Amino acid sequence: MTEKTMDEFEQLLEETFSKSYSVADIVEGTVIRKEADGYLISVKGIKTEAYLPEKEVSGSDEEPEKLEIGDIREFYVLKEENDDEAMQLSLKRIAFAQSWAQLNDAKVMGDTILAKVVSIVKGGVLVDVAGLKGFIPSSQLRTGTPFDGLIDQKIEVKVLEADPKKNKLILSQRMAVAEQRNQVVDNVISSLEEEMVVKGNVVRITDFGAFVDINGIDGLLPISEISWQRIKHPSDVLTLGDTIEVKIIKIDNELKRISLSLKRMTENPWLQIEGQFEEGQVIKGTVNKVVSFGAFINIFPGVEALLPVAEISDENVNPFNMFKVGDEIEVLIKKFTPQEHRIALSIKDIKK
Repeated sequence: MTEKTMDEFEQLLEETFSKSYSVADIVEGTVIRKEADGYLISVKGIKTEAYLPEKEVSGSDEEPEKLEIGDIREFYVLKEENDDEAMQLSLKRIAFAQSWAQLNDAKVMGDTILAKVVSIVKGGVLVDVAGLKGFIPSSQLRTGTPFDGLIDQKIEVKVLEADPKKNKLILSQRMAVAEQRNQVVDNVISSLEEEMVVKGNVVRITDFGAFVDINGIDGLLPISEISWQRIKHPSDVLTLGDTIEVKIIKIDNELKRISLSLKRMTENPWLQIEGQFEEGQVIKGTVNKVVSFGAFINIFPGVEALLPVAEISDENVNPFNMFKVGDEIEVLIKKFTPQEHRIALSIKDIKK
């Protein structure tokens, strides 16, 4: 053998036994000896032997898989080699490692995957995906808020972060929904018309309204279009996951948006009361809201009338001391203009 050949051989030998592996790497190894509570493994590419604890052999703890001397397998690096300990391996985590690899590929490629919601936790939900536990922050949920109806649902998600070393899997439902919307929005909107009645699911509730899934795209249901009656918040009427029928009141083809109405599914109560009430009439109503300047009285389903503080008594009174929500009271209709959606009431004039 020439000196050059010897140098090349030594370099090759050095390269062969100079590999280093990190946690979560997949290595090939051969079972060389059974120990009392595990196996010694000869790992391809390193000089020293690695250790496979019995508890990390695949199969159940009661019936672990039987390994034979000479078996060649792929192993997961559980702990790196150091001066004090040999590299530790696992067969159990091979499936997990493959799942991590698949999820990393999904992140790189931008693929959408399925995840099953298993529980609600602080700040979001935990999901099961490919046998691993992942986390979807509330900000990445389509609903914006976790709710019990999500548990056991299978939802489409995108991978934001997949780090097997930190056992950290962060996912986004909103990104998956946004991509889906872009794919179907034109077809869905072209199939809809204004004044059409459609069925959808409430997928998000905000202070200004609710978003309703209509055939894969979210339509906006403004708070002003939820009820003919005054409401403080959309959640007073709607719950996440509700299936409701709504009317399409506007389609913006340029912005690809649809606006919806729930209240227009019923007749306008202000039209219904024309001819049923008149000025000077004494009626009964229910206190719906108390404010510093008076009280709002429900005199007909969906119709509120104002009882100003000046019309409660000739004396100076505090409405909060006079009424509470739900009280039934007798009032006089002092001004009746349903065309303007205004009715003024009085109590002090009843006796006059």
